[in-house]
Amino acid sequence: MIRFWGGTPLIYIGMDDTDNKTSRGTGRLARAVAAELSKRFPVWGVTRHQLLVDPRVPYTSHNSCNVVHLNVDGDVDLSAIADTAQAVMLADFQEGSDPGLCVARTITPEMVTFGHRAKTEFVYQAEAREIAQRNGCILRGLGGTQDGVIGSLAGVGLSFTGEDGRFVLVGRSREVEGTLTVQAIVNCGIASVRTLDGKILAEGLVDTGGKVRPALREHQPILFVKPPEDNSTIWQPVKLD
Repeated sequence: MIRFWGGTPLIYIGMDDTDNKTSRGTGRLARAVAAELSKRFPVWGVTRHQLLVDPRVPYTSHNSCNVVHLNVDGDVDLSAIADTAQAVMLADFQEGSDPGLCVARTITPEMVTFGHRAKTEFVYQAEAREIAQRNGCILRGLGGTQDGVIGSLAGVGLSFTGEDGRFVLVGRSREVEGTLTVQAIVNCGIASVRTLDGKILAEGLVDTGGKVRPALREHQPILFVKPPEDNSTIWQPVKLD
């Protein structure tokens, strides 16, 4: 199975457990990896995916992972992509972190199922490694306990579905802030602005709250909004995991 976006296959680079309680987050590191890879490949975006929050899971803050999406057509050396991502990750290794890296182009149902399970069940590193080996994807532990391989594989499976997580980078989403028109938000690289019941807005104002973080739904970046709670006519963004 290969997911296509705009006619071009996607390559997924999953990252997890790269931070500690005082360091930058995995999202920032994922954007650094995306910036490095963008020198050779078109980057569609970077998504964040929420995993199980449970006392048995030694997460730093929210137990979320990040995935870089590359738009790449034709043959490409996945090992070289993994080497590039690994170099960026190790150059910013944080003491006490347990980073993992996953790179894949062909995503199987087993990988997707593992991603969904990691959102609701306590899963193990050994299982992640077995699934990666069976399905031919690159999975590397880069330090510490290497438990980050769990979230990195799960993130790849979840992002492939096109129905999970939200973007921390897509188009010019990080360049805009404040109260914007719906059209301005769409112009920065968002597919549409919608209400929670699915209505697509063609006009109006949205208070971004300083950030535009659209959800990954229908294989698109979609910003969901809710009506204002006061008498204002300005829509409010909704964060979806």
